[in-house]
Amino acid sequence: MHRDAPHGYRVLIVAPWESDAESLAKVLTQDGYHTAAYPNLALLAEQINEDTGVVLLTQEALKQGTEPLRHALQRQPTWSDVPFVVLHSVRSGHAPATVPLPREVINCIELERPISTSSLISAVATAMRSRQKQFEIRDRLVELAANQKALANSEAELRLIADALPVLIAFVDTDLRYRFVNQAHQTWFGISPASMLGKTLEEVFGTTYWGACKEAVQRALAGDQTRIELSRVRPDGEQRDAEIRYIPRFQEDGRVDGIHVFATDITERKASLQAAQQFAATLERKVDERTAALQAEIHARSESETALRQAQKMEAVGQLTGGIAHDFNNMLTSIIGALDIISVRLKDGRVDNLDRMIRAAFDSANRAAGLTQRLLAFSRRQSLDPKPVDLNALVQSMHLLLSQTLGERIQVKVDLAPSLDKAMVDVNQLESALLNLSINARDAMPDGGQLRIATRYAETVPYVREGFAANPSGYVVLEVTDSGVGMEPGVKERVFEPFFTTKPLGQGTGLGLSMIYGFVEQSKGYIDLQSTLGKGTTVALYLPVAPSEHAAAEVYPGTQLPKGEGQQILVVEDDDQVRFLVSYLLEELGYRVTTARDATSAMPHLSDSARIDLLISDVGLPGMNGRQFAELVRLDHPSVPVLFMTGYAESAAVQSEFLGENMAIITKPFALDDFGRAVRQALAH
Repeated sequence: MHRDAPHGYRVLIVAPWESDAESLAKVLTQDGYHTAAYPNLALLAEQINEDTGVVLLTQEALKQGTEPLRHALQRQPTWSDVPFVVLHSVRSGHAPATVPLPREVINCIELERPISTSSLISAVATAMRSRQKQFEIRDRLVELAANQKALANSEAELRLIADALPVLIAFVDTDLRYRFVNQAHQTWFGISPASMLGKTLEEVFGTTYWGACKEAVQRALAGDQTRIELSRVRPDGEQRDAEIRYIPRFQEDGRVDGIHVFATDITERKASLQAAQQFAATLERKVDERTAALQAEIHARSESETALRQAQKMEAVGQLTGGIAHDFNNMLTSIIGALDIISVRLKDGRVDNLDRMIRAAFDSANRAAGLTQRLLAFSRRQSLDPKPVDLNALVQSMHLLLSQTLGERIQVKVDLAPSLDKAMVDVNQLESALLNLSINARDAMPDGGQLRIATRYAETVPYVREGFAANPSGYVVLEVTDSGVGMEPGVKERVFEPFFTTKPLGQGTGLGLSMIYGFVEQSKGYIDLQSTLGKGTTVALYLPVAPSEHAAAEVYPGTQLPKGEGQQILVVEDDDQVRFLVSYLLEELGYRVTTARDATSAMPHLSDSARIDLLISDVGLPGMNGRQFAELVRLDHPSVPVLFMTGYAESAAVQSEFLGENMAIITKPFALDDFGRAVRQALAH
């Protein structure tokens, strides 16, 4: 059947890596071969038979184990030596891996990838020619067997067949003497077959040849099929390479009575292999050169992108500082002006209408504090106190306030999901965010409209960006939807930028949505904005569901507490003005106060005999920070309560993660009443 195909019979393929098998089969099929691909060596082994042409393997196939292949080859007849073509993957600077093929595979071409189509076809063609010769040997042997039986083992017929083959064929006995030699020896070496009969291998070819094949011959006499390659100069001066197989012949009792010798010319095959290896080396060198060029190009592009990002960053910083300077200068003008007027009037002995000036200064100071808080919210550095919050209850409690704030032309519709889990969030910031979103929605509906506030549960956020840690318990969603004018794409892309606003000059700072964005991000949530021009806008806040261990927690408002009773308080604050004002406030409230500017200067006040009823410390102290100092104080005063003050401290961004037992925190700036309640509440624990 092998004669029916123009290039041989079947090529069996095992290439499990991705689509290697499909690619190899396509190349060989286009060149006229019959192909069959198998997922592993075990299935391949079941298909190997006398009609198999060539086996094509990749390096990955050999990792599956070669035991089934070895058994399949052992079952092959003695004339059959299925040729193998093995494709290796070689990395730059590494030697090719040794092929763990069974020793029964003695006809193998090894190639290194990457390999061209022509090299692959050439290698398979060489292997197929070798197999064709085996098929021819098989056919001749079959014919010889038939003739031997029909013509009483006619040696003449056997010689005619053997002499017709383009390979060296011989038989030597256990004394290593030639008993049969075909005519090809005359063609190859100029040695008469008749003169070789009865002589040993060493006598015919000399000591050098015998030394090269001695080990293989002895192994064949021991019952193993062996294979070697030898190079020899022909009588015409041409050097040829030969592949010699020594196949033991067994008697019925299992004893070896001689060796069949088969030799084929592999000069062309070795030349093809060498050419393929040279091509692979050249290709590898070109790949290395191209890789180096690409790396240089990537490096240059990276530097350009870094420069561009730096320029964009500086532009954003310029816009940010400009906006801050504008708003703060307005507020400072009001504060300084009010204080100047108060100072002039006090010098003149006039105290009338001072309340109005003081209130103006207070209002501007509170506006400045609010602006600072919005900046911290946008940068996700404000101090949060997340607790379990019932969103449905929060929306219902704010319903009346929102209706009054938005006016009669805005219809407020509430759509709350039943049995909603609590959200882990700072309730004050969430109330501020809901109010801010509602006011933005009102401004987007100048002619009136509908505002819908809804709650629902979501398993995950709409889009998971890189580095975002999803909450395993899911999210509680607060949606605010208006029927207003909507946003253009350009506005939608910039809506969360600080100081960006579509309102007229003086009617908005542009920090509302950026503050909400920062607050939600800091709360480990997600904000989603959908808007269509002329149809309205929906802003959805995805807030993490509170863990089960916090499910029973509630949020309680502060309680009005009385003044102090002479308790001893240690105040540690590095800002001189803040330290003075805090100590003054505490003394006004009836406490005894000791002050220090940092942890080092506070240490002398921590003797064993010293009594401290409360430690009040700034978080961002020079040197040892407030949290570290509090731990040091607790070593000698384990029960002393601690009240931290912070204007900005990245480490105190989430209070529940920053505070320890019997610790509290208050955010600067603070009013006298709020500070007094915080002190009394800290002393009460």
